Amino acid sequence: MSFSGEVKDELSHQMSSARHCKIAEIAAIISLCGRILISVEDHYTIQIHTETIAVARKYFTLLKGTFQIAAEVSVRQNSYLKKNKTYTITVQDHESALWILKATKLMNSQGEIQEDLSIQSNLVVQQICCKRAFIRGAFLAAGSLSAPEKFYHFEIVCVSLSKAEQLRAIIKTFEIEAKIILRKRYYVLYVKEGSQIVDILNVMEAHQALMELENVRILKEMRNSVNRKVNCETANISKTVSAAVKQMEDIRYIKDMAGFSGLTNGLEEIAQLRLEHPDATLKELGSMIDPPVGKSGVNHRLRKLSEIAQQIREQRGDTKDIAK
Repeated sequence: MSFSGEVKDELSHQMSSARHCKIAEIAAIISLCGRILISVEDHYTIQIHTETIAVARKYFTLLKGTFQIAAEVSVRQNSYLKKNKTYTITVQDHESALWILKATKLMNSQGEIQEDLSIQSNLVVQQICCKRAFIRGAFLAAGSLSAPEKFYHFEIVCVSLSKAEQLRAIIKTFEIEAKIILRKRYYVLYVKEGSQIVDILNVMEAHQALMELENVRILKEMRNSVNRKVNCETANISKTVSAAVKQMEDIRYIKDMAGFSGLTNGLEEIAQLRLEHPDATLKELGSMIDPPVGKSGVNHRLRKLSEIAQQIREQRGDTKDIAK
């Protein structure tokens, strides 16, 4: 099962005790993956279609527990993708359908239903607990979550911009900034930041998934921290090696072209030590001198040798080495 499927399975067992929260969750599920059928005799039927058995089970349980309605459940095998099944939950009874639509505020007081099936009253999501339930229902109906080992991506697909904006406003009350993009003919509300996805899992009360994602985040951060340190140390080693190679080139150039006789005792000593210990650090070279010299003192002497080598090159017109 995918991580998204695991989250939905966990949420399908998350049942609110308050009736108003159950109504909010039902409203979200119908709004995001439901449709209303109206016959010529004005007979109302509610249907939801989902490929996730957890969503079908949750919706059926919510209807039965909230409205004491036993909906009809049917399963259809997709002829093109034989592994996929579509679950349809239907409320066939006209009065029961009207009762649900009015309770969820998907139908207004004049008996009108908007084309995109958006809730028409903030009463359904007035309380914080109901907002949580609505977001949970929306994710169950049309949401997905990538495996955190790969990347962080949470999304809910909406059929209209107004519905996506309505859902974004509800999510924003929890200080979570979701964005909306148009993908083909759907409006996708998404969150990409890992910490914000943790927050939204907490809002939906998917605590098991939250812990799993947090563990992955910690491991990723530790790995990234180690990689940064290794890269930093590698860069420092590379700089040290490059500097040592350049120092030895300059010292050998001085020795071959002018010899060490013209150097001061301090410069000659550090020149000999560098040639004898090409891999030694500045600190290690300094400790070999009597009396010992600090890193800055060693560095000063080596820079002086490089300047002397440069002067000899210029005097000899050794332009090739100057270019280096």
